[in-house]
Amino acid sequence: MTAQRIHDTVADDFSRVNDLIIRRLSSEVPLVEKIAQYIIESGGKRLRPLLVLLSSQAAGYGNSDHLKLAAVIEFLHTATLLHDDVVDTSDMRRGRSTANARWGNAPSVLVGDFLYARAFEMMVELKSLPVMEVLSHATAVIAEGEVMQLMNVKNPDLTEDQYMKVIHNKTAMLFEAASHTGALIAGASDNQERSLKDYGKHLGLAFQLVDDVLDYRGNAEAMGKNVGDDLAEGKTTLPLIYAMVNGTEDDRQLIRQAIRKGGLDDLPRILEIIEQSGALEYTMTKAREQADLAKACLKTLPASDYKEAMELLTDVAVARVS
Repeated sequence: MTAQRIHDTVADDFSRVNDLIIRRLSSEVPLVEKIAQYIIESGGKRLRPLLVLLSSQAAGYGNSDHLKLAAVIEFLHTATLLHDDVVDTSDMRRGRSTANARWGNAPSVLVGDFLYARAFEMMVELKSLPVMEVLSHATAVIAEGEVMQLMNVKNPDLTEDQYMKVIHNKTAMLFEAASHTGALIAGASDNQERSLKDYGKHLGLAFQLVDDVLDYRGNAEAMGKNVGDDLAEGKTTLPLIYAMVNGTEDDRQLIRQAIRKGGLDDLPRILEIIEQSGALEYTMTKAREQADLAKACLKTLPASDYKEAMELLTDVAVARVS
């Protein structure tokens, strides 16, 4: 089953979620609508809303609130992207100009705020205190993750454990919240709720670790960003951490210096060091471990097309590296 087949499992719901997203983006302020639509329509895999649809129905949900919940998750995600690109001073995302590159930082931040607010409006409409509790907590944790990452820009002393904490907060947390709230609206058992929450966490970690590998072995056209972008921004990711621990002293000093100054002056040599040290294989091994943990979490669910799609999603997560 390809990624397309996974989407086909919830194709009708996915289409209704897209319609709902566009409807709820409406604003009396034209620039708000223009920027919000631009970033939502710029594609992306819509993995997080997909997780809501799959997890809620894998747990036996039969109503329609999962559509609104999926839209809420996508709005929260899009708000973080708008703010992210301002913080990172990015000018490309998914192969297109970022909103801040087109309209400036101030409108991007403010439209991100609008999307957070709209997400919380829709969350209230769900009338579920447990869902609000999970999503409000997740939003705070994601913001903390962003600050942790910002504090560690150009810091070559970040450890693997510290790095895993950053990517859990910054990336995996919304995956976790998506599958967890899917379980909550389905009225899943305590055991299934825990399993679906953990599934999202491990899947999110696997995705981020693969992204770390793609930053050094990726295809700019497919990724919508360039090889070495993380290094250019002074971000210490797992491949660099591993290469510093396992390379020669000269290699370690070169990477430390490159992280401290940012930029890509030493990229060709650093790519060599990363390849020679086995850092990308190590990072992929960690990603596969997380994908396997995610798959194991699904054992508490009854057999269904939705469960099968979630199992295959873990395979797709790590199959993006050729």
